[in-house]
Amino acid sequence: MVVKAQYNGCRVSGLYIGVNNVRRYFSKRIAAVEFQLDHLRIECWLTPHFWEGQPEIHDPRLCEWLASKNLHELPCRAAVPLAMIPSGKNSFKLASLSRNRNGREHAPAAQGLPA
Repeated sequence: MVVKAQYNGCRVSGLYIGVNNVRRYFSKRIAAVEFQLDHLRIECWLTPHFWEGQPEIHDPRLCEWLASKNLHELPCRAAVPLAMIPSGKNSFKLASLSRNRNGREHAPAAQGLPA
């Protein structure tokens, strides 16, 4: 699924999942998701707002990791698209989207899944 790193000015402020992604990929029975960020594995809690039209994850560790990746091409860009790839039950990996020759973004293949 495609998600977006959010910026508040030049600072990473969170990860926007999107209302449709929440409906499609998340069970209301889960309280947290796990992210595999390079060698780091973190658990991020989902607030009640996540289920009520504000599908965002705000975790300082996640924000620091996103900031360290310099994902945006222009300084202080508003939102940066990323691939959020399932890697287990309630577990995901994040990857930057690459562009094909037509300028369209696509996610990298993961664990035998097509790009």
